[in-house]
Amino acid sequence: MSYELIALIMFAGMVLLMLTGQRVFAMIGVVAAASALALYGNAAIELPFNAVFKLFSWYALLTLPLFVYMGHMMAKSGIAEDLYQMMHVWCGRLPGGLAMGTIFLMVIISAINGLSVAGLAIGSAIALPEMLRRGYDKLLITGVVQGGSTLGILLPPSVVMVLFAVIARQPVSDLWLGGVFPGLMMAAIFALYVYVRVKFNPKLAPKLSEEELAIPLREKILLLRAGIAPIIIFLLMIGLFVTGYTNLLESSAVGATSATVAAVCKGRLSLKLLIETARETMSVTAMFMWIVLAALAFSSVFDGIGAVRAIENIFIHNWELSPWAVIILMQVSFILMGMFLDDTAMLVIVAPLYIPLVQRLDLGIDHQMVWFGILYTMTCQIAYMTPPFGYNLFLMRGMAPKEITLIDIYRSIVPFVLIMALCIVLIMIFPQIATWLPGYFRG
Repeated sequence: MSYELIALIMFAGMVLLMLTGQRVFAMIGVVAAASALALYGNAAIELPFNAVFKLFSWYALLTLPLFVYMGHMMAKSGIAEDLYQMMHVWCGRLPGGLAMGTIFLMVIISAINGLSVAGLAIGSAIALPEMLRRGYDKLLITGVVQGGSTLGILLPPSVVMVLFAVIARQPVSDLWLGGVFPGLMMAAIFALYVYVRVKFNPKLAPKLSEEELAIPLREKILLLRAGIAPIIIFLLMIGLFVTGYTNLLESSAVGATSATVAAVCKGRLSLKLLIETARETMSVTAMFMWIVLAALAFSSVFDGIGAVRAIENIFIHNWELSPWAVIILMQVSFILMGMFLDDTAMLVIVAPLYIPLVQRLDLGIDHQMVWFGILYTMTCQIAYMTPPFGYNLFLMRGMAPKEITLIDIYRSIVPFVLIMALCIVLIMIFPQIATWLPGYFRG
């Protein structure tokens, strides 16, 4: 049996097992273990042993539990709810002001969280009921919450980017910096879309009453205090890291400590809150560790049989595709896989294939792997929102008010998915949007 056929069987077997709905890391690990035993016999016993030590030697993974803890602490301590009240008052006079304020809220939450789930939970629990009560169109606001929540994996400190950096052996700082402008650009286009649509159809977002708008300026300024804690946490964490005063692990510890201090200052820290936050932190961290371990084992076997070189020969030499055609095919495959798999499973599948191949492509782009990491993250955002198995679709169905149906959720995401696709095209045409900031800080 040729190595190309072995690689194809491994890849197809892993995809089929994942479609069973079982644990991702278990399905990947089963394929890796079975392939290793079939190819190498008893020598394959060393494979998981070596993968464990490689996993524990990756310094960036130490930051993962701290970032997850920080995000859950900020969400559960009610700081996000205060932020929404601030946005509600300051954006109320704009057409679709509450929807635009929700997008800005998602940007702030993303800057202190790094996960999509927290933003979606906050938007569903706080923003959706409030906007429905005020007569906002349910399709518009459902799309806003879902689209805005995906910014959590694009803006720093994105946990997805940490995982990509570990597997692709790229500096996490470069990926974080690379996601800043694309994330802000996407948020701005979301807000512009809401503004223009409401401007042409005011019925989608009724104006606030005069009583609500007639808030004294002094009270408005006092409400700005809700944004102080998140801004301080973000500046402390990212600012100290980018300027070189702290390393990545120290910055994550600064963020986690600052979030806890903020909860104390607001009088919301309790033993129950700490226990819930710790439990969820351990759950998410353990899941990521098992997935990375399984991915290492799989990629060791996959690369050992020369599968990456075989894929390169097929794309470049046999099919005679240009480097840009290869990148476009990769992006299409991301979107297709994202209809059935979550972002972590996608990365595990494509890492052994795509990352070495992208490193060999001559695209003429500075910080090429950082640029590709941003493209991957942006396609993950689309994957989160595309049926039939988009991760955010089912989370939204479980958390949204009863009057919002699954069909409403599916219909609401169409314009936001199109906006995301437009942003991906812009990043491909103008890669400097993602690469200028990392290049600037590297001198």
